[in-house]
Amino acid sequence: MPRTIWSGAISFGLVTVPIHVQSATEDHSVRFHQYHLEDMGRIRVRKVCEIEGREVQQSEIGKGYPWSKDQVVPISDAELSNLPLPTAKAIEIEAFVPLDSVDPIRIGEGYYLAPDGAVAAKPYKLLVQALGRSSKVAVAKYAWNGRERLGLLRVRGDVLVLHAMRWPDEIRSPHELHPPAVDIDEDEIDGALALMDTMAVDDLTGPDFVDQYTEALEQIIEAKREHREPATVPEPQAEPGQVLDLMAALNASVEKARASRGEADTHDMPAPKKTTKKQAAKKTAGKKAARRPRTA
Repeated sequence: MPRTIWSGAISFGLVTVPIHVQSATEDHSVRFHQYHLEDMGRIRVRKVCEIEGREVQQSEIGKGYPWSKDQVVPISDAELSNLPLPTAKAIEIEAFVPLDSVDPIRIGEGYYLAPDGAVAAKPYKLLVQALGRSSKVAVAKYAWNGRERLGLLRVRGDVLVLHAMRWPDEIRSPHELHPPAVDIDEDEIDGALALMDTMAVDDLTGPDFVDQYTEALEQIIEAKREHREPATVPEPQAEPGQVLDLMAALNASVEKARASRGEADTHDMPAPKKTTKKQAAKKTAGKKAARRPRTA
């Protein structure tokens, strides 16, 4: 059972829903510590006061804001928890919007919101069903860890999920990253769409969506713990040189994707345009005319 990281309420107009907040995700990454290689002694970071030059205990440490080079304004946890904000104690729903109107780049970590006791059961279920029927998501404000945040409320199964969101001014503009102007042929677009169709899946499950790096790292740790050599990693197949013809690259990609799925090697890629005899004659005449010397 995940631990509760915040307790409060959802404020929906005059309706209040007491809730517990729990993390909706888990991190299975392999984490390392730092060790002295000579004797494998643990290397730790010690908290030292720069003025006194001694190590201090956690009970002696507090928060402060560097107002200037010579002045620090101390801020206590009690002062942060008593900020004059309605969102300090509740998740305040501000509006309801279509999910498509929210740029995914603004959506962050997800949290499950669990109803707090029998009193919260009915208003909680009411909000779940209302959100489900509306096909919309709720945009809310809440204050955690000393700052007010924007959040997105949606339904997953029969549970409310809160996603942290970035404020509009926290999103950098991609204007400087725009590619240079180029012309894209319709056949190249059709080829890219054909490749997308070949790579389409129904859901994100299966061996292609497994953290192979973590699995390989765990195998290395297990082998070294047992004092044996880790399994050798097969060399990746040599990739062909860079393909300058975009259509040829798309065709090869479709063939490779179909082969990996055991499908037939036939596909509906657009055929390259053929030059007619009239077009060829015009091009030849144009070239001859271009080589004709000019007369006075």
